[in-house]
Amino acid sequence: MLLVGLTGGLASGKTTVAKMFQECGAEVIDADQLARSVVQPKRAAWKDLVATFGTNILHDDQTLNRQALAARVFGHPKQLKNLNAIVHPRVAREQANIARSIAKQHPDAVIIYDAALLIEANAHARMDRVIVVTSDQRTQISRACGRDGMSRKEALARIRGQLPMRDKKKLADYLIDGTLPLGELRGKVHNLYGDLLAQAQQKTHESRNHRKAKP
Repeated sequence: MLLVGLTGGLASGKTTVAKMFQECGAEVIDADQLARSVVQPKRAAWKDLVATFGTNILHDDQTLNRQALAARVFGHPKQLKNLNAIVHPRVAREQANIARSIAKQHPDAVIIYDAALLIEANAHARMDRVIVVTSDQRTQISRACGRDGMSRKEALARIRGQLPMRDKKKLADYLIDGTLPLGELRGKVHNLYGDLLAQAQQKTHESRNHRKAKP
């Protein structure tokens, strides 16, 4: 299997690209879904978050109030570091377990790990390939305000809280322009998936040959 990290800036088009890869036949692991899973009530990460940030980050039903937690950490680097130290390692373990399970069933699978903070969490280091979905800041703000109801100030704060796009590009094996018309974007994703699938098949073939060659 080939493990491919997919990332981008706020409202860059990353989620749309992930869905297109899935349509092509790729297996997609959503980091945000994993993050929601690991902080379910009474799980280890949930307990650590409550111990670190207090019960004010919880709803009445004891589930995590993500907005309240975000308000505690945005603009506070030390608090954000504490949050990431609790959540990211557990998300990484979940991702690795799911990837191994997929690989057992489908050795030639292309697995897309859709993660907004792929590079910030240093998860790119364990990927076979990295794709960055790019967008200009004006488009990001427009999409975030229209899609998520953010104010321009909120969108800018979220963008500035992420690694700058220019730095993400430096670590990319592939760049995809998330501002392209959907038809053109789908075509580029389709072509890239074909390339990644060939690489996954080659990797599996080489691995099998290596095992056969062992005395």
